[in-house]
Amino acid sequence: MSAIITSIDIYRFSIPMVPFTIATGTLDHAQNVFIRVHTDAGFYGVGECSAFPMIVGETQDTCLVMAKDFAQLWKGKNALDIEARLQELHSFTAGNTTIKSAFDMALYDIAAKHADLPLYKFLGGEKREVESDITIGISTPEDMAKQAVAFKANGAKILKVKLGKNAQTDTERIKAIREAVGADMKIRVDANQGWTFDEAVFALQAIAEHDIEFCEQPMRTWYDDKLPALMRLSPVKIMADESVYNHHDARKQIESGSCHYINIKMAKSGGIHEARKIHDVAAAHNTPCMMGGMLESRIALSSKLHFVYASPNIKFYDMDTCMLGHLQDPCVGGVTYDGYKLNISDAPGIGADADEGFLDGCEKFSV
Repeated sequence: MSAIITSIDIYRFSIPMVPFTIATGTLDHAQNVFIRVHTDAGFYGVGECSAFPMIVGETQDTCLVMAKDFAQLWKGKNALDIEARLQELHSFTAGNTTIKSAFDMALYDIAAKHADLPLYKFLGGEKREVESDITIGISTPEDMAKQAVAFKANGAKILKVKLGKNAQTDTERIKAIREAVGADMKIRVDANQGWTFDEAVFALQAIAEHDIEFCEQPMRTWYDDKLPALMRLSPVKIMADESVYNHHDARKQIESGSCHYINIKMAKSGGIHEARKIHDVAAAHNTPCMMGGMLESRIALSSKLHFVYASPNIKFYDMDTCMLGHLQDPCVGGVTYDGYKLNISDAPGIGADADEGFLDGCEKFSV
C-alpha cells in the first residue's frame, strides 16, 4: 500500500490582519506557510503552519527554507508511512516544529483521503460539540472591557484574556472585564510567560475573586522549576503552554506537580503525530488538555477540529485564530462557524484547501 510523493509545492502564505498584541509582541500579518504534497495516487495532501517567532522561534522565512529541505528528503518516498517520513525530518533537524507540523498535516490528509474517510474517522474519533473561546489582546483595561462587552453581545460565552504586561495593570484589566460582562461569562487568562514568580503569585491571588477558569503559562519556561511552588500558592488553576512541546515535557510537567492542564498546539508539537502522544500521556494522568493555535487560517484549523474529535481528553477549545482579525480568508471548504461553535463536513481527509485566487498572489517554490 503506497502513495509515492512526486513533488511538493510550497507557498509563502501571508494573511493580512488587524494588529494583535500579546505580552511578547505585536503581529500585523499571519506569517503562514502552505504546502501541497503531490502523490502518484491521484491526490495531494495539504498542510499549513503559522510561524510565531516570539513564541516558537521560527519565522516564515526559516519555515520556507526548511520546507525546501524537507521536500527533498521526501521525494520518491511513501507518504502513507507516516512514522518513517516524520522520523526523517527529526533526524535531519532538531526543533523546527512549526514547519514540521505542516508536513505532518499533509501526510494525515493523504492517509485519510487514501482511506476515503474524513480525518477524524481515520483517527478513530467522532463528532461532538466544540465551542471556542474568543481572545482579547493586551490593551488598556477600558479598551479590553469594551471588547469583552462587544464579544458578549455577539454571542461569545468564553473569553480568553491576554495578560503579562505589568501585573498590577493586569489585575485592573481583569477587574474591568468581569465588571463589564457580569458573572455568567467564563474568563480564562494567558500571561504568555510575562510574569516573574512574585508577579504571578500577586496577580493570580488578586484575580482569583473574579472567577478565573485557569491561567496559561504564567512564567518563562526557565522558571518551570518554580511552578510546583506557584501551584501551591495560586488559587487559579495553571495550564502549561510553552512549557510543553512534546510528550516528554508533558510527563515532566504533570509528574512534578507543575500544571493542572496542558495546551496542545501543532506549531509546538510538530503536528498531529506528537500531539496524540501528548494527549495520551495527559489522559493517563487525568490531566485535561486544550486545543490551541497560533494564527492559522481555516485550513489548519480544520485539521485541529478533526484532531479534537479524535481526542476525548481535550476539554477546552481555543480555536478562534481566524476570528482574530484575519482580513482575508484563503480557505476553500473546511471548518464553519455557527457563532463560536465549530463544524466540518465529512469530506475525505481534512476537507479544506487553499483558494487558487489567493495562491496566485503568493510566492511559490516547487520541489
